[in-house]
Amino acid sequence: MGPDAYRFVDFLADGGFSIWQTLPLGPTHSDLSPYRCQSVHAGSERLISLERLVESGWLPRETEPLGEEPAWAYRRRRLAQAMEGFRRHAGARDREAFQAFTASHDYWLEDYVLYQALRSVHRGQPWWTWPAELRDRDPDALERARSSLAERLERFRFEQFLFFGQWRELKQYANERGILIFGDMPLYVAPDSADVWAQREYFRLDEHGHPHVVAGVPPDYFSDTGQRWGNPLYDWQRMKADGFIWWIARVRSQLETFDLIRIDHFRGLEAFWEIPASDDTAINGHWVPAPGRKLLQALRNTFDRLPLVAEDLGFITEGVEELRDVFGLPGMKVLHFAFEGGSANPYLPHNHVPNAVVYTGTHDNDTSLGWYSSLSEGERRYVHEYLGRSSDPMPMALCRAALRSVARLAVLPMQDLLRLGAEHRMNEPGTSSDLNWRWRFAWEQVEPDLSEKFRHFNELYGRFA
Repeated sequence: MGPDAYRFVDFLADGGFSIWQTLPLGPTHSDLSPYRCQSVHAGSERLISLERLVESGWLPRETEPLGEEPAWAYRRRRLAQAMEGFRRHAGARDREAFQAFTASHDYWLEDYVLYQALRSVHRGQPWWTWPAELRDRDPDALERARSSLAERLERFRFEQFLFFGQWRELKQYANERGILIFGDMPLYVAPDSADVWAQREYFRLDEHGHPHVVAGVPPDYFSDTGQRWGNPLYDWQRMKADGFIWWIARVRSQLETFDLIRIDHFRGLEAFWEIPASDDTAINGHWVPAPGRKLLQALRNTFDRLPLVAEDLGFITEGVEELRDVFGLPGMKVLHFAFEGGSANPYLPHNHVPNAVVYTGTHDNDTSLGWYSSLSEGERRYVHEYLGRSSDPMPMALCRAALRSVARLAVLPMQDLLRLGAEHRMNEPGTSSDLNWRWRFAWEQVEPDLSEKFRHFNELYGRFA
């Protein structure tokens, strides 16, 4: 959230863009997957800008790690220095802001910081391996832990204060430049998370904290054996019994953080794929109805605005479409999926509807140039025939097709703006590759006239006012 983030906002504004869609921003595990975060509320300390802490006067200037100090250890050390600097140099207004932050977020913050402190003591081991009194949240054991780990608790509180303070300022800067922040909310949560540890009653677990059944999807476009995500499934009956207060708290956090929210795997609110926890693949799962209508109605009754987008990809039934449409939620149209099955394919631009978000591809797809390169000669001819024989080269042709769609929003992955190939893919679903979630771009890759070019396209297709 440092200078490069503000430069990126300027790039978007100069290009006539009005939306910045992000991946989930929560603290990840070592695989860096933002869809298996350690909290549905917290922000990732990896995103905190050290440069801005130096500017605040809380952190001494230091440019290099010590010796061969790993990047994560360096960041941890610097954040600890920032907390000491805050204690010594912060003014009354900043100290009051810290107190106000902890008070207004205590509905999730205290469980989260205790989870992180205990996790650090137990060398990063999942909560169900901790001593039974801590695993099962014995009140006396937790009170002893809070007393002995007070300094660690304060450190984790401070990091969340930094994250949300910096994010609020970045979001305000984007909003002032006419850019809305479009967040992503995974339907499920990681098994090793503060949420599951602190509120086990909402998940289908055994007495030791292990799931009876887990989430995933059946065999599909991405995998012949389906995807076994391993997330614990919700106890929907329990959630309904108290009016979905767990979900209401979760959405409240998201609405404080984002202007728009995509519900990842929206399909799971109508019915979810239940897999025996003992199975290695998703093949033997089955569909189980979910109370999505009652949940969405409870959310609508609670919040004045509910700017949600439904990720309605994969095996979609009439029931899923009805749930989406009853609540007026935009669905998704992905152009990589459009050029097969004939002219009735709903992803083809001539079949788009206004209440939708169109993408060239998503973080789970190859880049558009990589996708195009993988097509046969016949498939490429069909793509160009549809888009127009004189169409731009890929991936620009697909970007322009998305921008001129009647869908109310069009989202273009940065890899497509930069015309990057398959080696720049963000994620390959169903794999645990070390390449997943690690893609970054450098400003040297951005052509000097790129903003000007896309500003013209956004004006040409009525996406920039």
